[in-house]
Amino acid sequence: MVFKRRDKLTPLKWVARSIWPKGGWSRSARYLQHRLHRLPDTPHKIARGVFAGIFAVFTPFYGLHFVIAYLLAKLARGNVIAALLATFVGNPLTYVPIGIVSLKMGHFILGTSFTEAHERSFAGKFYDAADDLWSNLVAFFTNQDMNWDALSRFVHEVFWPYLVGGILPGIAAGLAGYFVILPMIAAYQHRRRGRLKAKLEELRRKKAGTKPPSD
Repeated sequence: MVFKRRDKLTPLKWVARSIWPKGGWSRSARYLQHRLHRLPDTPHKIARGVFAGIFAVFTPFYGLHFVIAYLLAKLARGNVIAALLATFVGNPLTYVPIGIVSLKMGHFILGTSFTEAHERSFAGKFYDAADDLWSNLVAFFTNQDMNWDALSRFVHEVFWPYLVGGILPGIAAGLAGYFVILPMIAAYQHRRRGRLKAKLEELRRKKAGTKPPSD
C-alpha cells in the first residue's frame, strides 16, 4: 500500500493558504454549500443557523466567532452545524471590509470618531491595546506603574463602535444569507425526497414482479 506524503505547511504557506485556500474561494464556497445541503434538518432551522453564523462574523470577538455562532444558533433554535459552517464567511478577504463598515457605522450611530491627539490605524490600535495588556501584566508582578491609556482608547474608539456598528450590517448580511439559503435547501431536500421516493417505488415494482422460487 502506498501512502501519499502530506506537505508540511510552513508559516508563509499557512498565511498564503488562509488568504487563498487550495482550489480557490469558489471551490470552498461550493464545498460549504454542499455541506449545508447535506445537513439532516429542516430548511428553516438550517437557514436560521446560517443567519447566526454570519451575524457572529460581524462582532469584534475575534477567535470566539464559533462560540458566539453556537450560542446564537441555540437561542434562535437554528442548526448549530450550519451556524459554525457559516462563520467561514469571515476570512482574510472579508474581515477588512467588515471591520471598516462596522467601525464607520458604529461611530456614526454613537456620534464619535478617532481622537485627533492619538490618530492611529485600525491595526495600530489593536497593537497598542495588546501592548498595554502585556505591559500591565508585567507591571503587576514588578514595581512598574500600570498605564491603561491605549487599552482605554481601543475600547472607546474601536471595540465599542465595532460592537454597536456591526449589529445592523450583521443583521442585513444574516438575513441575506437566510433568504438565499432557505429556498436552496428546500429545493435540494424536495429533489432528494423525490429521488428516494422514485427508488423505493422501483424497488417495490421489482419485488412485485419477481416470481417465487420453484420447489
